[in-house]
Amino acid sequence: MSLIDKYIIKKFLSTFFFMLGIVMLFSTVFDISSRLGEFIDNKATVFGIIFEYYTNFIIYYGNTFSALIIFLSVIWFTAKMAQDSEIIPLMFSGKPFTRILRPYFIAATLLVIMSLILNHFIIPKSNKVRLNFEEKYYRDRMVVENYHAQFPGNKLVYFTSYVSDENIVNELKIEVWSPQRKPDYYIHAKTAINKIGTNEWRLNNYYIRKIGNPKDELKSGLVLDTTFNFTIEEMAIRENRAETMAFSDLKKFIEMEKRKGNPKIPDYEIMLYQRTSLPFATYVLTLMGVAVSSRKKRGGIGVNIAIGLLFVFIYIFTMQVTTVAAKNLGFPPIIAVWMPNVLFGILGFVMYRLAPK
Repeated sequence: MSLIDKYIIKKFLSTFFFMLGIVMLFSTVFDISSRLGEFIDNKATVFGIIFEYYTNFIIYYGNTFSALIIFLSVIWFTAKMAQDSEIIPLMFSGKPFTRILRPYFIAATLLVIMSLILNHFIIPKSNKVRLNFEEKYYRDRMVVENYHAQFPGNKLVYFTSYVSDENIVNELKIEVWSPQRKPDYYIHAKTAINKIGTNEWRLNNYYIRKIGNPKDELKSGLVLDTTFNFTIEEMAIRENRAETMAFSDLKKFIEMEKRKGNPKIPDYEIMLYQRTSLPFATYVLTLMGVAVSSRKKRGGIGVNIAIGLLFVFIYIFTMQVTTVAAKNLGFPPIIAVWMPNVLFGILGFVMYRLAPK
């Protein structure tokens, strides 16, 4: 590795971690200002706020936005090198432009590996600690409305609403069908309570109809203690619960929710695929960043930063469009997640070909 390689890698990494630190410092300050009242009211400890919440907050959001911060970092220090006429000697040294790109991609590879390790092994555990803290001191109430799902045993389960702090399910309805797809029996309860952590349920103001031949059996009453092969924890799931699952656990969770007919499946699949696609966006954005900023411009570094920000907004907009298409239009989530990388990879290659050499 040559001296110039070490110089560029040092510039790349130091600029990235400096900008990441600045971004996360401001993010933490804004988050503290909005949540401090809740933490004080719920008597959160200083240790918990710092080490259980904000340490994991920085790990999660820092990694989430790392690819875009890398893009701006590359533009910043490369444009600074161009303005200081440090790029020109490299171009006139007789070396191909790909040789100049080598230290950039060495540094990018280090950051990609770090991000992949964080996404697949560290952040799920980190998120579990952070979200448990939020459950205890911030998100102390969960509401689920108009739930419907299919559970093993051909059980179709519906309820109109559930509020976590009351632990009451309203208008619970259960339909059980035979393997021949014929109705077997039907249960309706005005309210129902599941004993937390168990399969034990108490039905209030219930009505049971068992389909028979030649006639049905009807049963009703005020209170009925029974058991089901599902719990309220399986139904009342926060959307961010998937963030606490490792790759293999998340895949199993998605398969289980597919059998239930959960409409949130595209959200979970997008989250699964983004754990790999977002780190690899680093390569695309690094290539684009060098192509944008390697030429000395009359307006100085500000022009390069403005162009970079424009590409950031276009990239984020493209991600939002493909994500919405996957959630609402049936677009395959894996294609929706990787499409921005492919499109901007092509754009980056075109910009690289047009860059001064």
